[in-house]
Order: sequence, then structure tokens, then C-alpha cells
Amino acid sequence: MNYKIEKKQEKIIFIELEGKLLGNNQDVLLLDQVEEYQQNGVKYAAIDLSKLDMINSAGIGLLMRVLVRFRNIGGEVCLIRPSESIQKMLIITKLVAIFSIVENEEEALKCFLS
Repeated sequence: MNYKIEKKQEKIIFIELEGKLLGNNQDVLLLDQVEEYQQNGVKYAAIDLSKLDMINSAGIGLLMRVLVRFRNIGGEVCLIRPSESIQKMLIITKLVAIFSIVENEEEALKCFLS
């Protein structure tokens, strides 16, 4: 998995995931970076899944850990553009009831600012 994080507004980051989210050393690095952003006042994360090819249970666990970290500080996480296969996995695991899922960055911003 490759990823990049970009701070869009004072309290909002966008995380773009690419490749396979299968649980590996990158997970720890991503969580460490998320924590750094949170320590600097970030309360919201939009995770772009449009370039994600595959996700397994460890990858779902990573998404859940990110969600819990943000909700523990009064924040929220929004998923952007999951592919059809990722969307099916989110439905099977019932995570569509837990995560807000939107089509683009503008909708994610509205989700956080409303």
C-alpha cells in the first residue's frame, strides 16, 4: 500500500490510499502520522479509496483504528469513492453503517462542516 496525507484545512486531512490494503509496516507509519496531525489539532480525516485495489481484514482493521482515533477526540472519518469491490466489502462487513461514504472531496468537506 502506498499513501499520501495532505492537510486541506486547519482541522481536516485527506488520506489517499493506493494499491492493496492488507496490513503491513505501512499501517504503523500511517497511524503514527495520523496521531501527529491529531496532536496539531486535526479532528477530521477523509480517506480516498478510489485507487485501492484490494482490502482484507487487516486493512479493515486499519480503517477502524483510524475511525476510533478520530471519534475519541470528537472527530470523524469519511470514505471517498470506494471502488465497487471495496464497496462490496464495506457492505458485507456492515461498515457502511459506521462510515460516511461520499463521492468526492467537496462532499467530504460538507460532511465535516455541517
